[in-house]
Amino acid sequence: MTTTIPAPPVTRTAKKPARLTHRGKNPARRSTPLTIAMLAALAYFLLPLCWLLIASTKSTQDLFNSFGLWFSDAPQLLTNIKETFTQDDGVFVRWLFNTALYAGVSAVGAALLAAAAGYGFAKFRFRGDGAAFNLVLGAVMVPTTALAIPTYLLFAQAGLANTPWAIILPSLVNPFGLYLMRVYAADSVPDSILEAARIDGAGEARIFFRIALRLMAPGVVTVLLFTLVATWNNYFLPLIMLNDPDLYPITVGLASWAAQAQNGGAGASSDMLALVVTGSLISIVPLVVAFLMLQRYWQSGLAAGGVKQ
Repeated sequence: MTTTIPAPPVTRTAKKPARLTHRGKNPARRSTPLTIAMLAALAYFLLPLCWLLIASTKSTQDLFNSFGLWFSDAPQLLTNIKETFTQDDGVFVRWLFNTALYAGVSAVGAALLAAAAGYGFAKFRFRGDGAAFNLVLGAVMVPTTALAIPTYLLFAQAGLANTPWAIILPSLVNPFGLYLMRVYAADSVPDSILEAARIDGAGEARIFFRIALRLMAPGVVTVLLFTLVATWNNYFLPLIMLNDPDLYPITVGLASWAAQAQNGGAGASSDMLALVVTGSLISIVPLVVAFLMLQRYWQSGLAAGGVKQ
């Protein structure tokens, strides 16, 4: 009797999928020209910040006698910061407070007004809504500098020139923010949720503040940050609206220090230009902090549109 020994099972080794090398089909393919362009853009944005940080550690003499992108032999960053806050009896602290007040109130107010107006254009229909929205689009193309003189004449007639309201009220009008919120509200606020809230007896104001505003949070934060940066860095409007140094924002205040340093006016010191550079460095720190604190709302807004229900 012959015994047949069964053959051992044949094991197949899974083949590793071949790496795609065809142009346009390999996601890991790198582009040398694109990498060079990105490095050039990175240098374009970071080099001024690097220069500002390095220049803030120098005296006025070292600003002219040393290489711009390297530290001097005697760095004095802490000394410059101390002198910046104590120059002219601490007026820089007052300018910093004024800037935070103007930018904070303007950013919150402009974001809420843009959200309310954009929500209204997106979810309500009324006579002339198309013409009104086209007027908003036209206002986006008008530069703010073209409106500065008429705005000053209007506020002067109202007795609001040389007051904080002369900076805050014009900054509340943000045509681009309204356009952005209209587009965002149309996509992020479902009509079914609004109808369900109305059936439950909720009023329009409650629906907006309790439902729509939360769904529009990433867009609101976007408008808030844009307005915050624009108002914080605004120079021309405060320059023509304000003549009291105690009401100056940082931009106009540092410009007055730079003028004193160049002209040798009253109160000018030998290190005035170094204080201007150091004050410029201090002025961007709150903007960086605000962006880092609010960027998570942007990330959540981008992720919300990537999942289909």
